[in-house]
Amino acid sequence: MHVAEQSFQPFTERVGQEKNFPLKRVNLDTVQINLGKLCNQACLHCHVDAGPKRTEIMAPQTAELALDLIRAAKARTVDLTGGAPELNPSFRFLVEQNRQDGRHVLDRCNLTVLFESGQEDLAEFLAKHQVEIFASLPCYSEENVSAQRGHGVYEKSIAALRQLNALGYGQAGSGLVLNLVYNPVGAHLPPPQQNLEADYKRELGERFGLAFNNLLTITNMPIARFAHSLERDGKLAEYMELLAQAFNPATLESLMCRHLVSISWNGYLYDCDFNQMLDLRLGNGTPLRLGEHSASSLVRQLIGRDIRLDSHCYGCTAGAGSSCGGALAE
Repeated sequence: MHVAEQSFQPFTERVGQEKNFPLKRVNLDTVQINLGKLCNQACLHCHVDAGPKRTEIMAPQTAELALDLIRAAKARTVDLTGGAPELNPSFRFLVEQNRQDGRHVLDRCNLTVLFESGQEDLAEFLAKHQVEIFASLPCYSEENVSAQRGHGVYEKSIAALRQLNALGYGQAGSGLVLNLVYNPVGAHLPPPQQNLEADYKRELGERFGLAFNNLLTITNMPIARFAHSLERDGKLAEYMELLAQAFNPATLESLMCRHLVSISWNGYLYDCDFNQMLDLRLGNGTPLRLGEHSASSLVRQLIGRDIRLDSHCYGCTAGAGSSCGGALAE
């Protein structure tokens, strides 16, 4: 889905005015794998349109091909996302193999998945393999979390954070990194990341005795479920104008797409998870897909390649910027 009829300058024109255009992939430091759209939640802001009834899920053969690409690229970081990536049987295979290879592994965790059937040992598994957790908690208040993620999610999220803290996550000197992820409730840009992190640490510490390492602010992307909700409320064009007016060229150097490739559940390659949800596949006429080229050939084709851009890219470059690692600029 492309965003609203544009009353603002197209992103390719706006970024074309900057000295580092065209944007190219510099390296493959990170390989991000979307293990599928199956999730135990159905959040209002979800750009993946994930939920309990989704059937798209990565097959074991595709997970093995993804591992081949990671090794060929000599990537330092493997970023596992979904849906709820932990619900895919290949999740633990990918964690174990990449940790054995000495790679840093990230898990995009919604916290409540720790209480799903069959996931009773998930927290211990993540701690054993020193997986860095990026846990979604859109606010420190129950009201805002419930509005975005549903009734009962807040209580489960707090219980999950207690469980992770008890294993050492977020505790000084443990080496187990726990990051929280904030998304605005509604059509707004995130507040300054550093200030909000202080608020989260104060509120969660004083009210629940919880600890975490870093807070990351991520802009809601005008894609899939969030775009549909904006369109329904007649706010999509207004939100796009907000993003375009807040364009910050200082974010361009650090955009995640310049150092990352995103793999879909069915093995296609994309510049980022957002492009993946818009099906902006990589390839000159023929989409690049795992198994249809050797891993080394894919690496050669990816590095130095122009990034595919569209209007949603204003979401990553608005204000302090936004990426899977949070804000990009002061």
